[in-house]
Amino acid sequence: MKAPAERRDSFQMSSGVRCYYSMVGTFYVQNFGCRATQADGAAIERQFEERGLERAAAIAEAEIVVLNTCTVTSSADQDARAAIRRVHRENPDARIVVTGCYAQRCPDELAALPGVAQVIGNSHKHQLAEIAIAPNLDSSSAAFPLSAPAAFVPLITLAGAPHVRQRPTTDDQRQIFVSDIFAHTELLAAPVFAASNERTRPNLKVQDGCNNRCSFCVIPYVRGQSRSLRLDQILQEVDTLVAAGHRELVISGINLGRWGRDLDARVESQLPGLKSQVSGVEEDVGFLGLSQQATTSGQEPGTGDRRTASSPQPRFEDLVRLILSHTSLEKLRISSVEPMDWSDELIDLVASSPRIAKHAHVPMQSGSDAVLRRMHRKYRPWHYREKIERIRAAIPDAAIGADVMVGFPGETEPEFEETRRMIEDLPFTYLHVFTYSARPGTPAADLPRQVPVHVARARNRTLRDLAERKKLAFMRGFVGKTVKAITLTGGADTFVFEALEPQFTEALTDNFLKLRLIGRHEPNRWITARVENVADGALFARTEQ
Repeated sequence: MKAPAERRDSFQMSSGVRCYYSMVGTFYVQNFGCRATQADGAAIERQFEERGLERAAAIAEAEIVVLNTCTVTSSADQDARAAIRRVHRENPDARIVVTGCYAQRCPDELAALPGVAQVIGNSHKHQLAEIAIAPNLDSSSAAFPLSAPAAFVPLITLAGAPHVRQRPTTDDQRQIFVSDIFAHTELLAAPVFAASNERTRPNLKVQDGCNNRCSFCVIPYVRGQSRSLRLDQILQEVDTLVAAGHRELVISGINLGRWGRDLDARVESQLPGLKSQVSGVEEDVGFLGLSQQATTSGQEPGTGDRRTASSPQPRFEDLVRLILSHTSLEKLRISSVEPMDWSDELIDLVASSPRIAKHAHVPMQSGSDAVLRRMHRKYRPWHYREKIERIRAAIPDAAIGADVMVGFPGETEPEFEETRRMIEDLPFTYLHVFTYSARPGTPAADLPRQVPVHVARARNRTLRDLAERKKLAFMRGFVGKTVKAITLTGGADTFVFEALEPQFTEALTDNFLKLRLIGRHEPNRWITARVENVADGALFARTEQ
């Protein structure tokens, strides 16, 4: 490993403590899991860069290695542990810092692994660079107060009393920084760029946490309550990305459709600086563009949230509308939104605006009413069916995707068949199929009649095969038609049509289909192309002359 840069600098921590560090020059952040984790990783990189450190080109060259973990399944936990061992083997001198959802859930388990210097939970992720750069501080320092035990707290306990506080567990040899996630109000936000598409399609997390309590899900207990990035911050990030030349932006969150429910819509009191940054917000669209329906009825259709004209709360639809009206972003893509948050207003926005990608991801989980009830999901199969049919009617060419879980405890063959039949009937264009993985402490982990692994895997394969057939049929419907797509790369040498040019350019259509564009084209360009064929899971097309 290369010698660290010789220097001695200082920085002021958020607590007011001035810390000094020397001979620390490079870092590397490796992310595991969902878009939210990727966004957290981008924010951590920004923390280090603001303190003068440089991102290493590879783990082997880094002096600080941050592993930003996922814990949604047991496989995710296994992947994180394997990565820790690999990093320690390949770069034994590196300071390994483990953070993320697994770190929040089981810090002691991770701290016991060889090579781990610090475990920093989601509760302290907003201070991660400060903590990592100041290794002389321990978890009992006043700069990083703890309010909950480092050991895992049973989720059933937290569900009844989310602010349980016990004496923190600390170990001078194994620095652990984990506290009550339900008291956490910070939201890390930085745009994420896929390594293969550094110049296109950044992802911006605008919401974190979840107030739902699905019986199978550990995420609310490691990410905390739902909280939203302020509108002025979102608009500033979008404007910065547009100024840098980005043409498509993906907005995401843990429970994205709940954006704004924790905010007060009053521009002057809650969003300082917005009026100076966004001219005429109140004159153009009122307080954050709240819909007339929302502020006069006091009740949002499909939810139990109360909204009145005297105390309005912004909704996700308001955010979408304001991004369109107060930025020059060419294309906005909406990430996963729960079915109860696909209001008629949101569907109409997506359908009517050419600046919103024609793409709806609507988590389903199961098509069986009995299974949905055991999962503690807030909708019934007929509600879900109505939403999907409404989206397809409003947006005929939209990509419509779903998350589906198989093997949930007690899932019988008839219940699985209800799910399979519902998927067969509905106009899905792709699926993310997951096999249930018991998470310690979740209510579902203690349910009787756990489904045998081989049965769950067989059901998973059945749904994946069905999804592949539906996707292929959807794609074939575009042969001979023109599509809009954004170019992702500068071309490649692999091609399937020998009679044509031996290059193509990867692209993504407005409705979320992989496209291979014949010839070499600059990345980050919106193009119109005519589809000639479907092969290897992609559309093949030529640009329209």
